[in-house]
Amino acid sequence: MQTFVIPVLILGGLGLFFGLLLALGSKIFYVEKDPRLDKIIAALPGANCGGCGHSGCAALANAILNGEAPVNGCPVGGAASAQAIAEIMGVSAGNIDKLVAHVNCRGGINAKKKFEYEGIEDCLAASKVAGGPLECTYGCLGMGSCVKACPYDAIHIVNGAAQVDAEKCRACGKCIEACPRHIISIVKESASVFVSCSSHLKGGELRKICNIGCIGCHLCEKNCPTGAITVNDNLASIDYNKCINCGKCAEVCPRKLIVNAAAAPEAQN
Repeated sequence: MQTFVIPVLILGGLGLFFGLLLALGSKIFYVEKDPRLDKIIAALPGANCGGCGHSGCAALANAILNGEAPVNGCPVGGAASAQAIAEIMGVSAGNIDKLVAHVNCRGGINAKKKFEYEGIEDCLAASKVAGGPLECTYGCLGMGSCVKACPYDAIHIVNGAAQVDAEKCRACGKCIEACPRHIISIVKESASVFVSCSSHLKGGELRKICNIGCIGCHLCEKNCPTGAITVNDNLASIDYNKCINCGKCAEVCPRKLIVNAAAAPEAQN
């Protein structure tokens, strides 16, 4: 009987010793958690989408506490989360612009095809087949990978190209990750003028493969009253810090690829 009792007592004693040692260590090395952390996490939407540039909501909350991220760093939570976090941190939320995704391509049915793709309905898969079915290597492939990735049903394929519903979009960035052509960007919702093209081809080359792409004619640049739009490497781009949404660039664009969302529908055609 003693043969079994002694080993059990020894093991029990060792267990108790190491348990006490761990308890003592936890007391010695205990780091007090900032009580604001859980409050900030609760104020975030819990999407863990990475749209803020961090691995998840908890990581963003830590970054905010450490002064490494702004209180309005969550695009999905928007103004409501920013205001709640600002109150927790005892600071001002500042001016908060809602962000939305925008697809920089209106090609779709206007873009020339090299061949009819009959594989998996996935943009990355389609792009692996001879560079994709479109002649334009910058254009939206229209297979809907961004649509499948969007958790808010905010992006759909219209006339062969992806389009974003700004009211539903939460700027989580999932569509950007899913797009193999890298033609989706995040902009301020207050912006109403967009260059819906991503091609850097010269005008003569582009005319042969797309009826709507930017040909780098510089008319938009010359007519912009604030210097907000410039043409670099055959493609117009807008500096939204300067843009006043006047729509002059959209009016003079001969290809009608610059879209003024604030204009009447007939003015965009």
